[in-house]
Amino acid sequence: MQITRRDLLAALPTSLATAPVAWARPPSDTARVTDAIRNSAGQARLSMLFAGSTSAECVAWQTDFRRTLQRLLGPSRPPKHFSVKQETRVQLEDHTRYELLLQAPGVPSVPVYLLVPSDWKPGQKRAGVLAVHGHGDFGHHPVVGRTDLDGVIAAIKKAHYDYGLQFVRRGYVVAAPCMIPFGRRVDKQKYGGTDPCATTFVRMQALGQLSLTANLRDLRWTLDLLSGRTEVDGSRLGCAGLSYGGRMTMMVSAIDRRIKVAAVSGALNLLQERIRARYSCGSQIIPGLLQYGDYSEIGSLIAPRPAVWETGSTDGLIVKTWDELFRNRLRKAYRALDAGENLLFDRFEGGHRWNGKVAYPLFEKVLLG
Repeated sequence: MQITRRDLLAALPTSLATAPVAWARPPSDTARVTDAIRNSAGQARLSMLFAGSTSAECVAWQTDFRRTLQRLLGPSRPPKHFSVKQETRVQLEDHTRYELLLQAPGVPSVPVYLLVPSDWKPGQKRAGVLAVHGHGDFGHHPVVGRTDLDGVIAAIKKAHYDYGLQFVRRGYVVAAPCMIPFGRRVDKQKYGGTDPCATTFVRMQALGQLSLTANLRDLRWTLDLLSGRTEVDGSRLGCAGLSYGGRMTMMVSAIDRRIKVAAVSGALNLLQERIRARYSCGSQIIPGLLQYGDYSEIGSLIAPRPAVWETGSTDGLIVKTWDELFRNRLRKAYRALDAGENLLFDRFEGGHRWNGKVAYPLFEKVLLG
């Protein structure tokens, strides 16, 4: 005879069956994992913070830290040989929009929008911009202004999200890839209501992979596409992104020095702060990073190249004192390289959105001047 849990409870005296279980409430001195993580985060080693003051010291530090970062990330080089499949071509009033698919054996394909200004003439070489999207159900669609798709208009209005469209209207050739796990590259129904960023991170880690590194590879792959186009001057490339797009703009600009100017929007926050209490996006995690440095050290690898960091006055993801710590670490690297004028901060009135007031003139100065 099979005895169920219900049968056992029914056989107990009423006082026992209804009494609270003693271990259901931990004693007050029990250490919670959140408290342990918070304490560990506060004591993170950050053993490779830049402590020098001269150009030679900073260059040597960048070399060492970049090498350490690449070891933590793992391989991020894109395929050497790949094909490009054109899915659609749409002629709009001021630009042509292509939907392309980057393909290579053994590597997931990457959907990429390519925007080419209508006034481009054969033989011309235009500056190129890698426009990187952030979190959201629509992936790279809002960045290029796909207002013909349901829901995209609201996303654009909320975050001034169509900066790829704004760049092509300023004369640049723009490439906007779709990253994982967003837009076309995720089936959210298969995640059972869990956060795709967190779940994808865990699943890829089980395979010895890292979602951030996969996206870094795909951004570098898109740079290969962009720099190889007949319309583009590969020596004049910039990168811009909002939120997670800002984080990945920071990452790809730090690793790939083909990028001559960067605009990082809504991402001036530190991992050490984020894991202490707030939600920590799995797509932004680099295991072991805090043993050596933080996002500020990755951002410092962009120096001495021009970069603008945008922050909205009411952006709830940017925490005072922590963001100033980030700024000061960036300033230290740029000053050591005698390039303080190349580090700009655009602090605007508003929330978690793209601004562009400083970014657009900066890109024009660096890429078109």
